[in-house]
Amino acid sequence: MNLGITGRRALVTGASGGMGLSIAHALAAEGVELVLFARRLGMLQDVASEISRQHGVIVTPHAGSMTDAGDVAGLVQRLRELGGIDIVVLVSARPPTPLRPTLEETDPERWQQAFENQLASVVGLVNGVAPLMRERGWGRLIAITSAHAKQPVEGHALSTVFRAGVTAYLKGLATALGPDMITVNCVAPALIETPHRAGAAAYTPEQEQRRSGLSPLGRMGTQEEACAVVTFLASRQAGFVTGATIVVDGGMTSSLF
Repeated sequence: MNLGITGRRALVTGASGGMGLSIAHALAAEGVELVLFARRLGMLQDVASEISRQHGVIVTPHAGSMTDAGDVAGLVQRLRELGGIDIVVLVSARPPTPLRPTLEETDPERWQQAFENQLASVVGLVNGVAPLMRERGWGRLIAITSAHAKQPVEGHALSTVFRAGVTAYLKGLATALGPDMITVNCVAPALIETPHRAGAAAYTPEQEQRRSGLSPLGRMGTQEEACAVVTFLASRQAGFVTGATIVVDGGMTSSLF
């Protein structure tokens, strides 16, 4: 299927590894020009070279933090110099580790860090890029959240609270940006195999089996399967899908709504 986004320009945050990197590859495979944003310039430059070589698209690395207002302003200026932006995929940082039981999340610093990394950073970046998208009269804004925002899981209180906040924020944005032909959606993954789990962080066979058993499909999902949902939401064909949260969790979430 031709997704109709060849030649469009996309910003992907958190693009130096994990889900952000996989999404960048998926969009580049559709002929989308990329601007990659993450903290470490060296890693971004390596990633940009790899993607450009593999997919034959223009890739611009730009280092900075979503939590730093000055870095975000610099990114917005760079996007303006490039001619604007069509697609924005927001991949924000994970909550503080180690995970703790809900009633043991009593440290205000952990709550503040999670708020800044997962919610405030999204709001700040959207405030910067939305005017650029409005100028073009077309756009796709997609945030990666978590299935836990729809079905809370013990030990994930920080992520659940602030991913749910992002979901509510984007629901409102769908109404605000709809007249500008900009769709706004969330992709909420869970049980997805991700590169950062390799090596020392990999699940034990017992953990892998237990997590796989949470899905009716009896397995973990792949990066490719999660990224396919993102690329569809970025497509021309998804132009009438907005204000939605698409859960990609192999059926783990049991709620109806």
